[in-house]
Amino acid sequence: MSTELPPVAPIVTAELVAALSPRLRKRLDAGVAKLAVRPVVRDGDTVRVIVDDEGSVLELHAPGGVVTEAAAVRCGCLLAPDCLHRAAAASAAPVGDASGSADAPVDGETGGRRASGPAASDVPGPTASQTPQPTDAGTPRPTAAGTPQPTDARAPQPTASEAPGPSPEEAATPSQLSAAQALLAAAAAVLDAGTDGSGAVVQAELLRAAHTARLAGLPRGASAAVSVVAALRAARAADPAFRLADLVTALSETLYVAYRVPFATGGELAELRGTVRMPYAPDGSLRLYGLFSEPVVTASGYAGAVTWTADAGGRLCSVSDVAPGGAGRAVGAADRAVRVGDTALTHRELSRAGLAVSGATLSPTGRLGAGKGVRAVRAPGVDWRAEPLDRLWAVPVAEQAGRALGGGHDLLFLEVTLVGPVRETAGDCLLADCGGVPLRLTVAHDHPALPYRDNLRLLAAARGSRLRVIARLAPASHARAQLLASEHPTLAGHRVDLGLDRLQQVDVPAPVPAGTASPPEEAPLHLLRRRVGQAASGGRRVLAFPGNSAADSHRLRRHGLATAGDILDALLAAAAERSRDAFGRLLPADTGRFARTWLAAARCTDEVERVLCAAAWGG
Repeated sequence: MSTELPPVAPIVTAELVAALSPRLRKRLDAGVAKLAVRPVVRDGDTVRVIVDDEGSVLELHAPGGVVTEAAAVRCGCLLAPDCLHRAAAASAAPVGDASGSADAPVDGETGGRRASGPAASDVPGPTASQTPQPTDAGTPRPTAAGTPQPTDARAPQPTASEAPGPSPEEAATPSQLSAAQALLAAAAAVLDAGTDGSGAVVQAELLRAAHTARLAGLPRGASAAVSVVAALRAARAADPAFRLADLVTALSETLYVAYRVPFATGGELAELRGTVRMPYAPDGSLRLYGLFSEPVVTASGYAGAVTWTADAGGRLCSVSDVAPGGAGRAVGAADRAVRVGDTALTHRELSRAGLAVSGATLSPTGRLGAGKGVRAVRAPGVDWRAEPLDRLWAVPVAEQAGRALGGGHDLLFLEVTLVGPVRETAGDCLLADCGGVPLRLTVAHDHPALPYRDNLRLLAAARGSRLRVIARLAPASHARAQLLASEHPTLAGHRVDLGLDRLQQVDVPAPVPAGTASPPEEAPLHLLRRRVGQAASGGRRVLAFPGNSAADSHRLRRHGLATAGDILDALLAAAAERSRDAFGRLLPADTGRFARTWLAAARCTDEVERVLCAAAWGG
């Protein structure tokens, strides 16, 4: 996907694809691939692309940074406006917001906490949503988009679900029921086809459903659907930012909202609907102390940086700079001035300095506003081992993990002893001892332009070093977290933002003899998780192939995961089931049934992982 093209509103892409003839629809994916390698020239709000060897020019007019109507995409070829180029350009561009905002949420990890960046609500954007937090097996408890998340590192605060809500009898409107059905059908089609089969035409149907959902007042479902499209495009383009877990999360969120809306009432319905924008509230004067900065690179074509700070009471606040772009923008954003008041501090400088803010405004997640009335000046920072930052590491590990799993912020402040590397399928991770808890530390992002992987490899050589680190909880059946920042291995009082700063060999103690650590044995939940991921990636047909899954189901039951074993059997049966008509001909597969069974498997995996994760952290 080209990150140089301006974002295009979902309905624009859907309309342009729908206008194509059946013959051109078959050629659309090839057209998208060809357009992706064409040179792009930007002139103010207009972007021009030379679409063929004859010099025909395609123009995208994006006032405010986003293409909001089909007429703003114009092509100069002989077949225009009925040509392939307009739809191909819209399908290759990042998905934008029809309101005209160029901001976008972080995906991935739609909903809730991303595997590749901060929470969606901590990044500017009108479509932030959050992942439902499971409560008991098969019965997830959704968290509304925009629900105020606790930003105090010491104790959770009340969420919106605890505030007075709508009438318990309130039900979804007819337009919301229709929109939910459209989301369900479009997401089920994606799940049936997998990433390879979900080309531009399938994506356009899901974007149309997302637009319908937003108009009907279901922004949470719309945001999740857009994140599915972004993940599909990243997967099909072999984008290093793509993670299968992000696609699974987004699909699960979309299907869950679409499936539950017709049955929900009152507070549950309000949570399923979500909110479009998060309000900022006045917060007076703040004295903030820099903690660290992290790069943001999303599959939907947005990038930038987020800097985290804490006030004197341990409350977390963030400043972000995210806009259309790639990894280069993420690295460069660290050296741009933060957008708070008139301060000239860059993100990199703020992560080690401080900020005195007057007239501050904060979102419910602690994101600092940048309104005209906000004033900010540079102030001294403090070391992680000095007050008030030292108190963040005083919170028990189990309490921090419980807060994150319960819907609070997911940053963990840990003191660890490095043990050594551990080999995993997705690459090595770093095993550490965290107060007796065996902890696996992984990279926060695998993009080759970011130094996460190289830094993790060097830290693995510092065996025996005891360091304070900041990580993001990665829900799993064992204690796992994405490493974001750490104390310098050899220079006391210095710290390293692992996504922006590059360690050198001379920065770490001498390498220890080669060897790998042995992680503790864990429950075989990966047997179900693997099937969930295979279906999202390869489609229903991958699970429909003949094979013997009895051993996997038996192993799950032997480890006390009987429900997971039953769901695995049901998932494979739903994938393989095909009915025949009176003449013995195969009928189309029941994609709705398969989608519901897959959703049960995805939610069961999330719930079991949450429980096992809490236990692994000592909760």
